Amino acid sequence: MTKLETVTSAADIDLFSNQLIITLDPDMLQDKGLTREDVIKVLTKSKTLAGKVKPDPEDPYVIVIDMPKNYDIIKAQKFRDRIFRMKLKGVKGINKVIAQRRKDEETGKYYYVLITDGTNLSAVLKVDGVDQTKTKSNSIHEIESVLGIEAAREALIREIKDTLEEQGLDVDIRHIMLLADMMTRTGSLRQIGRHGIAGEKPSVLARAAFEITVKNLFDAGASGEIDSIKGVAENVIIGQVAPVGTALVELRMNPTKIKKPLNK
Repeated sequence: MTKLETVTSAADIDLFSNQLIITLDPDMLQDKGLTREDVIKVLTKSKTLAGKVKPDPEDPYVIVIDMPKNYDIIKAQKFRDRIFRMKLKGVKGINKVIAQRRKDEETGKYYYVLITDGTNLSAVLKVDGVDQTKTKSNSIHEIESVLGIEAAREALIREIKDTLEEQGLDVDIRHIMLLADMMTRTGSLRQIGRHGIAGEKPSVLARAAFEITVKNLFDAGASGEIDSIKGVAENVIIGQVAPVGTALVELRMNPTKIKKPLNK
C-alpha cells in the first residue's frame, strides 16, 4: 500500500493563503509507478478535497491544496497529517510485499509466492492472478470472518503445529485438534485464558486455580455458586482422587456374605 506520505519530500503550510503545499519526490513517484496527475486524481476522489486540489503551474512536482479559512496552525497540522495517510494505490493493510521463487517438488516447476507485511485476505482473494486455493493468512480472526469457523479451526491447527515443530517439539496432532475444537466449538473463536475457555469453566476452584484466585472465590461466594467437584483440578486442590479412570468406579464389599470354600 502506497500512501501520500511515501511519495512526499516536503509539505509546507501557508496560513496566509490557507493552503497546503505538497512537494512530491520524483524518485519515489517513479519507484511506485505514479505521476502527479495520478496523485491529484486520487486526492480529488475524497469528498472533503473535491475541487480543492490543483497542480502548481511552475513546478511539475508540487500540489496545492486549499484549506478551510478558519484553520489555525494546530488544525492545519492535523489536516496535513490526515492527508498524508490517504491511500494512493495498493491493497489496504498490505504494507510491504516480498517475492520468493520456489520449486514444486512433485512437478519440478518453479512458481512465485508473495509474502506480505500485513494482511487483507478478502481483498487479496479478489486480485487477478492470485491462486485462491493456495493463499494463506496467519490472522485467525480474519480467516473466521472471511471463510468461516471451520477454516479458522484448520488454520489454528496448522499454526500451532508449525510453531511447535519449529521449536523441535513433537506433539500428537490429536492434542492440537482437541485444543482447536475447544476454541471453536461455540461457533466463534475464543482464546485460552480467563476471558475465554478457562474463565468459563463451571467449577469455581478450577477458575480460581488459573488466574485471579481471590476475585473468583469472592465472586462465587457473593453469588452463592456451588462447585460439584467433578473435574481434575478441583479434586487435586482439595486433596482427593479425581473421578476419572479407575477412580470413577466404586467397589463395595460385604465381608459377612463371603462364602467359605467347601472342604474337599
